[in-house]
Amino acid sequence: MKTAKNVIFLLLVLQFCSIFGQSLSERTIVVIDPGHGGMDSGGLGINGMMEKDIVLQVAYEMVNLNEVFFNDKMDIYLTRYRDTLVSLSDRAKLAKGLKADLFISLHCNRSINPNASGVEVYAYQGKSPFSNTSVWLGYGLQKELNGKLGFKSRGVKFANFQVLRETAGVCPAVLVELGFLSHGDEAEYLLEWQRTRALALTILIGVEDYCAISN
Repeated sequence: MKTAKNVIFLLLVLQFCSIFGQSLSERTIVVIDPGHGGMDSGGLGINGMMEKDIVLQVAYEMVNLNEVFFNDKMDIYLTRYRDTLVSLSDRAKLAKGLKADLFISLHCNRSINPNASGVEVYAYQGKSPFSNTSVWLGYGLQKELNGKLGFKSRGVKFANFQVLRETAGVCPAVLVELGFLSHGDEAEYLLEWQRTRALALTILIGVEDYCAISN
């Protein structure tokens, strides 16, 4: 199993290298929002893992991999760098203050149905200058997570989440539910560091593809 995990990450790296340099001619400011934090643990997995820890680890890996493979061509900022609780308004204010090009909020799902699985992405349900591009970004991220890592795509949905509502007029913004903590296989997947790294790289590739098409 360990060999298989390493092979998956290596294949992602090779695919990335084949497209590297085709886009991101200008620095792209990306705000990554690891959900929850501090006293708000978010969802609790069947293996005891907490949502707040998983999404922060994915965000860390995105920062590290951006440095390794993109030479920091993306300016990636996190709304929290530690296990602290940051208000939803402050998360949105960071995107506004930085004049972000993209805002991606990371979460994990949970259901009373143990068979519920897959990745779903939310965009703001109201009208905004970035409504279409947010949906476009959402579908692109789902396509990458499905095609490269095999996550079931649950579609792009619409919601009035505060972080989406308050960033809707700033830039394309999505909230990504990275699998179900209540699903045995997906909870196990999210527990493995090597797979978390592959997840982070896949999201970065999705962002890179989006920027290549939209620029």
